[in-house]
Amino acid sequence: MTTYEEFIQQNEDRDGIRFTWNVWPSSRIDTSRLVVPLGCLYQPLKERPDLPPIMYDPVVCTRTTCRAILNPMCQVDYRAKLWVCNFCFQRNPFPPQYAAISEQHQPAELIAGFSTIEYTITRAPCLPPVFLFVVDTCMDEEELTALKDSLQMSLSLLPANALVGLITFGKMVQVHELGTDGCSKSYVFRGTKDLSAKQIQDMLGIGRGPGPNQPGQGQQQMRVPAGPVPPANRFLQPLHKCDMALTDLLGELQRDPWPVPQGKRFLRSSGAALSIAVGLLECTYPNTGARIMTFLGGPCSQGPGQVVDDELKHPIRSHHDIQKDNAKYMKKAIKHYESLALRTATNGHCIDIYSCALDQTGLMEMKQCCNSTGGHMVMGDSFNSSLFKQTYQRVFAVDQKGDLKMAFNGTLEIKCSRELKIEGGIGSCVSLNVKNASVSDSEIGMGNTAQWKLCTITPNSTMAFFFEVANQHAAPIPQGGRGCLQFISQYQHSSGQRRIRVTTVARSWADATSNLHMISAGFDQEAAAVLMSRMVVYRAESDDGPDTLRWVDRQLIRLCQKFGEYSKDDPNTFRLAENFSLFPQFMYHLRRSQFLQVFNNSPDETTFYRHMLMREDLTQSLIMIQPILYSYSFNGPPEPVLLDTSSIQPDRILLMDTFFQILIFHGETIAQWRSRKYQDMPEYENFKQLLQAPVDDAQEILQTRFPMPRYIDTEQGGSQARFLLSKVNPSQTHNNMYAYGQTAAPMADGGAPVLTDDVSLQVFMEHLKKLAVSSTT
Repeated sequence: MTTYEEFIQQNEDRDGIRFTWNVWPSSRIDTSRLVVPLGCLYQPLKERPDLPPIMYDPVVCTRTTCRAILNPMCQVDYRAKLWVCNFCFQRNPFPPQYAAISEQHQPAELIAGFSTIEYTITRAPCLPPVFLFVVDTCMDEEELTALKDSLQMSLSLLPANALVGLITFGKMVQVHELGTDGCSKSYVFRGTKDLSAKQIQDMLGIGRGPGPNQPGQGQQQMRVPAGPVPPANRFLQPLHKCDMALTDLLGELQRDPWPVPQGKRFLRSSGAALSIAVGLLECTYPNTGARIMTFLGGPCSQGPGQVVDDELKHPIRSHHDIQKDNAKYMKKAIKHYESLALRTATNGHCIDIYSCALDQTGLMEMKQCCNSTGGHMVMGDSFNSSLFKQTYQRVFAVDQKGDLKMAFNGTLEIKCSRELKIEGGIGSCVSLNVKNASVSDSEIGMGNTAQWKLCTITPNSTMAFFFEVANQHAAPIPQGGRGCLQFISQYQHSSGQRRIRVTTVARSWADATSNLHMISAGFDQEAAAVLMSRMVVYRAESDDGPDTLRWVDRQLIRLCQKFGEYSKDDPNTFRLAENFSLFPQFMYHLRRSQFLQVFNNSPDETTFYRHMLMREDLTQSLIMIQPILYSYSFNGPPEPVLLDTSSIQPDRILLMDTFFQILIFHGETIAQWRSRKYQDMPEYENFKQLLQAPVDDAQEILQTRFPMPRYIDTEQGGSQARFLLSKVNPSQTHNNMYAYGQTAAPMADGGAPVLTDDVSLQVFMEHLKKLAVSSTT
């Protein structure tokens, strides 16, 4: 018998799924009393090299209101060549090509190990992906040169058949023609005007239908079942045809020629440029995989989507301005970018934003462009930094077959057994508003639908889904039964093929009144921490900060009251089971994290951090919530240590991974030795090795993480030590460091005190125990 930890890990490896509860309560009331909702984290494209390549269409249930896909949990009558759908219990005949099946000769989709399976639809047309570069030219020469180098480099990483286009913008917006030889030609638009897709189509002389000079080619392409595929136009050309022209064009790009008077900002038309890019794709390649890759060197300062004016003496809005309703351009800009995001998502396209500037660029207003379409949001200081260059290169990572690790224009649908209903999803997606019998009336995240649009998906993309048990208390589910869920993801593979990935999972029911211990044994505290974090951040986008924190606290107290063991009114008797014990700690760090505490962060930074939490997988999300700390010393190999002030010792080096930063911190003694250059003396070889060890480990993380984290090297008393001190649990502060006889006195364990008024985890836990055992709460 495997333990729950092994069971949870096996399911994650095989199906890319983690549930908060692995045994489900059999009635609606019991589910609501669990406090942490019944939900899961699901990776639609989790990398599975062992998946068999299936080149035929899936077999679908014949009931029109069900349409679930054949899976290992269906009952099969091999004699009669029938299968019974495990969602609606409809009896379905197998199609003729399954005539030879028997118990010894089963198709892959009926084998238990293939609860996740992927079909390639061979009838669907093969469409190349589209990449449209939207480039800001309002920056100094050095920045622009670095950006141009990265863009030229990325052309060599794209598939040869990919369609590419280029739009540049400053005060004006230029749409470049790529079909011309010898002389470069572009259409110039005013940056202050918002144009509809129809106006752009007329001005550029392009359309959905066949081009004027290619009647035959156009007509023939119109018959493709997935809708008309217009011929490649002058603005979007196959890369193998325009590679040289585009490389030259990028090389010749100049910074925006309009003069910028003293004390003024560049006039930058980011909002108009994005609008033109969206319109161009809308009228040429609707419902086809496409990426708009936007590179910003500063904020939009004129026209639609403007976030600041051109006077340098007027700084861009801060959190304080937003709170005081003093952000003049914010509401109008958000409206502009939200409408662009919706249009883009409706067409299955996605928007990436690579923002590199020392000040804010307006990510907060533009966030829906990435959040709704699944596009990347990358934030750095400079296009010349390795952070941008390496991150941008990793966008084009390929799998073993050499295909890009990105999928386009996807949809995700959920089927569930009769006892379950879907409450909603949180992640980089938009609702498709498909209502059916399995959609719940209550809503968490994006609800009222059983289908979502995922415009782009990477192997790391993770969605959170929430469910309710619809069964009434009076009509219990017979024990021993199982509830089923099926996730059907359809998408355009980077090779152009249409694929369908199907994951079918089941969990047992249990009666919460008599078998609460079975339900609590199946609690996955890591999945619960990440799902609760997503719920909290989703709320924080619209709620006031203190209200959000109060909600977190209330949920945590209720969970401890429900699953803790204690005598009433006696905090010392309080105990939590092992699989609940870390959950309060995760919530403690979440409350202090940059996702909820906006002090010291700009609105753009807060937006970027929240964006990453909403899309990353479980492991990465946990690192964001509670960073990992490793200690290096002369006493043995590196070891993980508590994220606590007691871990800051003079003779240790610490390596902290917060996902966004990799920080190496040298204790006081080590820092002194290093400044005296002991590592350069032959007799201190072991000290040299000790200094090198965390650097090597940090490099390993820096090589693989997306986006590349910021690398910080600091020491005790250094200015950047604040990044570590703001994350560790302040078990020792200036308030208690001289307390008589307490173990927290600095001499007791040599830890360094942190100057903060935050409560420590120990105090937090004491309060939590008091409130949980109190008979009055």
